[in-house]
Amino acid sequence: MLDGMSMDQLRTFIAAADEGSFSAAGRKLRRAQSVVSATLANLEAQVGFPLFERTGRYPQLTEAGRALLEQARFAAAGMDAFKARARTLAEGLEPELVVAVDVMFPIDDLTAAVQAFQQQFPTTPLRLYVEALGAVLQPLLSGDCRVAIIGSLPEIPAGCASEFLLSVGAAAVVAPGHPLAAMTGPIRRSVAAEYVQLVLADRSSLTAGRNFGVMSAKTWRLGDMGAKHAFLRAGLGWGYMPLPMIEEDLRNGKLVVLDLEVQPNVGPGFSMHAVHLMEHPPGPAGRWFVDRLKAQAT
Repeated sequence: MLDGMSMDQLRTFIAAADEGSFSAAGRKLRRAQSVVSATLANLEAQVGFPLFERTGRYPQLTEAGRALLEQARFAAAGMDAFKARARTLAEGLEPELVVAVDVMFPIDDLTAAVQAFQQQFPTTPLRLYVEALGAVLQPLLSGDCRVAIIGSLPEIPAGCASEFLLSVGAAAVVAPGHPLAAMTGPIRRSVAAEYVQLVLADRSSLTAGRNFGVMSAKTWRLGDMGAKHAFLRAGLGWGYMPLPMIEEDLRNGKLVVLDLEVQPNVGPGFSMHAVHLMEHPPGPAGRWFVDRLKAQAT
């Protein structure tokens, strides 16, 4: 009996457990409730015991159902990965590699990877989106690219897979002539909040109403990292910058590091990850590019 079990039955089981009712599972799967009920009844007949307790208003997982749910998820995820990999192999080499890259990613590492990519895939055009926060993910979620390299957005959306690439250090900095630069000892948050903080703006709507690394009520939001860098050196405010981008400024004294008493959720830096949709993993060129970025960090 168990040999006749299907992925359709497992997906129906997962949907019913996640949605909390057979009717809600039917809406999610675009099927009639009667079809969902019949599919689950057949599955229960095959395994030999009930997966749901149906005495209440809403079906509840039995103890055996809870025990099998995680296995069902693993099986469904494995099949999704199998189909995604098969689709990638069938597609062959991408006609163009499109990658969205976080502006915080070290430009020297990115440049070296692009140079190596050009030698490895001389006939494959490369297109890069360089953005921050949710705008890095937007091209991925809209289907305009296959790989996103993110760091300034600390969350991975559902339906995406990620792999760690490298960590990028960051620091709160200011021009030496700025009032904050003359303060010794840890600077209290209330003191830092009295001065303009320069913050990168999200050009997408994915983080609307949310702030990352913002400590001051006085903020200037800039859509360009180059502008933020120039404004910091001009003494127009203070802000966080990736260390690889400001190493020379710190050496020649054009910027100084602030000793803040309370650090926001930027912390000591950014953890860079390569992200792709689970259903659409990168093809051969994209896979090679991600592996190259990872290898350069080791």
